[in-house]
Amino acid sequence: MTTAPHDLHTSAGSPEPGPPGPPSRPGGAARLWRGRAEDPVWARPALIALLALTGALYLYDLSASGWANSFYSAAVQAGGESWKAFLFGSSDAASSITVDKPPAALWPMALSVRLFGLGSWQILVPEVLMGVAAVAVVHAAVRRRFSAAAGLIAGAVLALTPVAALMFRFNNPDALLALLMTVAVYCVLRALEAARTGWLVWAGVAVGFAFLTKTLQAFLVLPPLALVYAVCAPAPVRRRFGQLALAGLALIVSGGWWVAIVELWPASSRPYIGGSRNNSFLELTFGYNGLGRISGNETGSVGGEGGGGRQGGGWGETGIGRMFGESVGGQISWLLPAALVLLVAGLVVTRRSGRTDTARAAFLVWGGALLTTLLVFSFMAGIFHEYYTVALAPYLAALIGMGTTVLWEERAHPAARAALAGAVALTALWAHVLLGRTADFAPWLRPAVPVAGLVAAAGLLCAGRLGRGLALGAAGLGLAASLAGPVAYTLSTLGSAHRGSIVTAGPESPRGGPGGRGDGGPAMTPPGAGAGRGPGQGPGQGGAGRGPGVPPGTGQGAGLSPGTGQGQGHGGRAWGERPGGAGRAGGLLDGPDVGSAVAARLTENASDHTWVAAAIGSQNAAAYQLATGKPVMAIGGFNGSDPSPTLARFQQYVAEGRIHWFIDGGAGGGGRPGGPGGGGSAEIRAWVRANFTQVTVGGTTLYDLTSAH
Repeated sequence: MTTAPHDLHTSAGSPEPGPPGPPSRPGGAARLWRGRAEDPVWARPALIALLALTGALYLYDLSASGWANSFYSAAVQAGGESWKAFLFGSSDAASSITVDKPPAALWPMALSVRLFGLGSWQILVPEVLMGVAAVAVVHAAVRRRFSAAAGLIAGAVLALTPVAALMFRFNNPDALLALLMTVAVYCVLRALEAARTGWLVWAGVAVGFAFLTKTLQAFLVLPPLALVYAVCAPAPVRRRFGQLALAGLALIVSGGWWVAIVELWPASSRPYIGGSRNNSFLELTFGYNGLGRISGNETGSVGGEGGGGRQGGGWGETGIGRMFGESVGGQISWLLPAALVLLVAGLVVTRRSGRTDTARAAFLVWGGALLTTLLVFSFMAGIFHEYYTVALAPYLAALIGMGTTVLWEERAHPAARAALAGAVALTALWAHVLLGRTADFAPWLRPAVPVAGLVAAAGLLCAGRLGRGLALGAAGLGLAASLAGPVAYTLSTLGSAHRGSIVTAGPESPRGGPGGRGDGGPAMTPPGAGAGRGPGQGPGQGGAGRGPGVPPGTGQGAGLSPGTGQGQGHGGRAWGERPGGAGRAGGLLDGPDVGSAVAARLTENASDHTWVAAAIGSQNAAAYQLATGKPVMAIGGFNGSDPSPTLARFQQYVAEGRIHWFIDGGAGGGGRPGGPGGGGSAEIRAWVRANFTQVTVGGTTLYDLTSAH
């Protein structure tokens, strides 16, 4: 295949300055609607329609998930009441312990709650806006160097990726992480146009805040971004490395200011750092949330230590096939084979371009980000959840948009037609496999997609000899066939409630879960995590109800129909839910349903105490906190295994009258003798049971810590 850098520059909308004296352009609203002078008339209206449709789809029935992940919703509620809890990311407004991540992802939601009050929409709408922003940034990044069609295809692919539709409607940190990493890539591409230091510094800032979102995962793209800039930027070598040093400094400052505050703040007057063993954010960063995720040696995690090996420590078999496997394939892999083909094709097309060619640099940057993240996710032996793959979605979408349009422009060459046709055929055949994993879902789609894809591929092979109309028809059919599977899974995701710590996109499979996951498979059954889990129950996908998010004080489980306790979502029940949908008992990965009688009892004389109650495990504490609107201490943090508080400190709090009730039950490693936490939570439970009066309210066992035997 011959290189055609001239064609790429002229037809793809190069950012290079044009000749002097450009035609005048309209201003104001007309300019916003029209876009670039060189754009076709449909380009800007199509972009506006894409963003509006993305927002509308993601907002659809948003409150069905209620509090979504109550672990983070409780921290948002706390941050909406206390600036100290806001700063540290505390689980409760009294700041007993933090979530096991830095707090940047909580800040937009907490600000929304401060402005508009506490509720499901107030928590989740910021996530939707992040999704719309990510689509806009991907479009802008691709459009600057390639055609308007390339930008629109890239944006649409991102919006319609099932795991993206899931996470941009959910309150885990991954939505903000995906947006910030997309912004970082955009800034690097802008910097590569003319060796612009400012844009490279902004890229460092984006990565720094991504670090404050999900720690070391933000650094996965640093090697390809830095390497491509060091090689391809149009500046002398010395200047390039100086600019990279400034970007690194910006990263350290933007990501390090909060770390410095936490590490320098006296431990006695700040919350315990959740997920750490020694109350240290640095230990959390490089251990449980860092290198431990790679090696599987995650002290204090769900599965405890020593999870390494080919089986991923109970988190699924590692290896290059992981992204295509039963539990992950339906989330992200629909267009992944095509993206890899188009990456290679794009590099072939631009292989003879100059060192500073921005088209080749774009393929290298997006492709490098995809490959490094893909490899780490494939081989990491520690905790791995399917929804992590949303990080791949922007990179994959950009490669699809760039690669398809570049090959379309080169369609006069047989090799370009063959590559484009092969990508379409491969995508259609892979969709046939993925759809077979959920055979009862839209059964007509499984045979239709490969037929349409193969017909389109045949047409694309002959595109050089067909008229423009027929060639465009084949291309349109190929695009429709390629997107049919992910669109169907995305619509299924948008129509379902999702609740708990592990959620997945797509329809429920007869084999036991969304996307074809087999129930009880190693990828979804971490050691020791099945506390309270009924037989045959699939983890993760929220069988949470369809009702609206429930404000504090109502006592109804978030997202559940009042009085029924039954969820109407698909995809199996959350961890700890009782068989038959009769309400959730609570557990490690989701909280229990809290009745109005329990909520009322817990809030009696609430102003006399710092915490109205204490419960083992953050998910259990979060459910009671959201139901009462009052601080509830999470003993042992997320897993119930953190050494916070110690028995002695808990006894001191009780003696001072700072905790009113102890809520018995719940799951967590520390709640089990010999669990990862060394039995600390179990010691507290045993001491409470031995010394205080038991009260049963609405089937919940409470101990009044102001009334000793």
